[in-house]
Amino acid sequence: MHKGRSFTHLTEEERIKIEVLLHQGLSLACIARALNRPVCTISREVKRNGPIVYHASKAHYYTSLRHRQKRKHNIFDDAMKRFIQRRLASKKWSPEFISAIGRQWRKDFISTEWIYQWIWQMKFSQAKNDKVYGHLYEYLRHARRRRKRGRKRNMRGNIIGRRWIDERPKRASRRQRRGDLEADIILGKDRQPGLLVALDRSSRKTWLRKLIIKDTDYVMEKLVGICAEIGEVKTVTLDNDQSFAEHYRLNSIGIQTFFTHPYSSQEKGSVENRIGIIRMFFPKKTDFRKVSERQVMYVQNLINERPLRMFNYKSPNEIHIS
Repeated sequence: MHKGRSFTHLTEEERIKIEVLLHQGLSLACIARALNRPVCTISREVKRNGPIVYHASKAHYYTSLRHRQKRKHNIFDDAMKRFIQRRLASKKWSPEFISAIGRQWRKDFISTEWIYQWIWQMKFSQAKNDKVYGHLYEYLRHARRRRKRGRKRNMRGNIIGRRWIDERPKRASRRQRRGDLEADIILGKDRQPGLLVALDRSSRKTWLRKLIIKDTDYVMEKLVGICAEIGEVKTVTLDNDQSFAEHYRLNSIGIQTFFTHPYSSQEKGSVENRIGIIRMFFPKKTDFRKVSERQVMYVQNLINERPLRMFNYKSPNEIHIS
């Protein structure tokens, strides 16, 4: 009799009938015929909700609860698209951050992988409604391929009195305290001076200073100023750029300096990672002569408010204060 019937969930009234008929001692087949349902439906209902004693009210409650807790299909609507667009274009967040923060806004927010696939799909889409999102791939950190260095020999000259990173204290290497910095320089158009970048290895808080010239005396004056602002700086890890040749000025105020091996940028990976994020705001060949101090401070504040997965999506500012 149940053949040709479209599938529907058992209702509360049907569950009450099942309870009554079971109490009367009827078999599952008889109950199925009485309700015009397949025997397997009745059997599954009894096994799932009452293998010993079947209660209609409890069975209906637990079924409704399971249905509410069941994972629903995500709906990728225009509100989500605008949410992603604003945070990619304005705040330069990564898809991973966007997905994590988005789920605090909506539980059905899409995954990181879905965001990546959608961004690249929009790049090649010819649909009229998709053109507004076609440029979003440009805000991804690795939207373009990186070029490898060709020369491996150190062509920068020698720095007097430098100590290699191998001598750096273990506590600094393990990020167990505040006051251990990494520093580097971002160049602008035609290899002109751009920004001095300093980063605390423990909290990842970042300080930026605009450079007018790349003279070692001027650069070290800026770096000493950052250290004075931070207070209690213990070590600074640098690369072999000649701008850091007067590193002994830091030694004279009680700060130890250590240098990475030539062309081993991974040895100060934290500041290199931060530079990759800064490049989202100031791409290569940026003419920093046209960049104001106010713009630099804006980017510094934006980066230090950027949530990080390693800190359970707390910002460097929050970690540095705590």
